[in-house]
Amino acid sequence: MPETSRRGLLFGTAAVSAGAFLTACTSNEPKDEASAPDGRPAAADDKPGTPVTIGFAGPQADHGWLNAINVQARTRAEKYSEVTLETTEGSNDTAAQIGQVKTLINKKVDVLVVLPADGKALTQVGLEAMKAGIPVVNLDRIFASPQAYRCWVGGDNYGMGLNAGHYIGEQLKGKAGAKVVELAGIDNLELTKQRSQGFADALKNYSNIELVARQAADFTVESGQAKMAQLLQAQKQFDALWNHDDDQGVGALRAIEQAGRDEFIMVGGAGAKSAMDAIKAGNSVLKATVLYPPTMAASAIDLARALGQSKGVAGLAELEIPTSLTLYSAVVTQDNIDQYLPTGFS
Repeated sequence: MPETSRRGLLFGTAAVSAGAFLTACTSNEPKDEASAPDGRPAAADDKPGTPVTIGFAGPQADHGWLNAINVQARTRAEKYSEVTLETTEGSNDTAAQIGQVKTLINKKVDVLVVLPADGKALTQVGLEAMKAGIPVVNLDRIFASPQAYRCWVGGDNYGMGLNAGHYIGEQLKGKAGAKVVELAGIDNLELTKQRSQGFADALKNYSNIELVARQAADFTVESGQAKMAQLLQAQKQFDALWNHDDDQGVGALRAIEQAGRDEFIMVGGAGAKSAMDAIKAGNSVLKATVLYPPTMAASAIDLARALGQSKGVAGLAELEIPTSLTLYSAVVTQDNIDQYLPTGFS
C-alpha cells in the first residue's frame, strides 16, 4: 500500500457496537469500482480485493480462550485469498512481544493486529507502527494511548458481570432471602474488577438477593477446584454461583460433584465448549455461560482487511471503519445453545 494511502487510514472518530459490524464496504476505492444508486461506494462482498498483508502478534496461547484467538485469526485470514497473514510466535514476555511487533513493522506489513500481553507496556511499539504509517488494530487489551491504534476491538468485561447478574436475578426473582456466591478470576487484573463491578451493579436491581461470599481463583482448572471447594465448605446453602471463567469452571464443577451439591444454579463465563456441552446436556448445575467471544480476533482480521483496502463498514453512514468495536456478552442457555455452540472453544 502506498505510504500516503496508509497515513490516510490512521485517523477516524466513529465508534460502533459489535451488532453493527457486518461486512466491509468501499470508502476510497478507485473510480472504476461499482457504486450504489445514491452515488456512495457499493458494499464489498467476500470476493478478492486489493492484496493485503496483515501482521498478527498475540500472547502465548496458555489458556483455551487465547488459543481460540489464534485459531479465529488464522481461520478468518484463510477465508480471503488476497490476505497474507504474518504471525509471530506468541509470547507473554513483553520485551519479546515488542521485538516481534518491531519485526513486523520492519517487514512493512500493511496492517497490524496486536493482542498485547500487557497493553500499557506495548503502547510505545503501537505508536511506532502508527508513526510508520501502519494502521494498528488493537485487540482486547487496550493500549494506554488511543494514538497507538487506529481501531480497538474487544470484549465487555463489565457487561459480562452485568448480564450474569441479571440472568441470575431473573432466575431467582420472587425467592425471598436468595443467596449468591461469586468465583472470580485474578483479583489484581482490571478485567476481574470490571466483571465483579458489573455483577454487583446488576444484583442491586434485585432486593431479594444477597452476595454472601466471593473467592478469587486464577483462571486455571486447579485453582477453580480449590477455591470452589473452599466456598462450598464455608457456605452450606446458596441459590446461585457466578464463575468468571469457564476454564476454572471445569475445576469448580469437579469440586461441586465431589461435594454432592446441587441446590443452586451455576453461570459460567467466556464460552468454552466444555461449558456449552454441559449446558446442552442439562445434567449439571451449570445452566448458562456469559460470552467473552474469541471471535473478536476474526472481526479484527475483517477490520484489518478493510483498512488495508481503504474500506469502511456496511450499514453505517461513515466512510471509515470505527475507532472502537465492543462485543456483546450474550448469555448462552439451553434455549439458544445450538446457535452459539459452534463458537465454543477448547
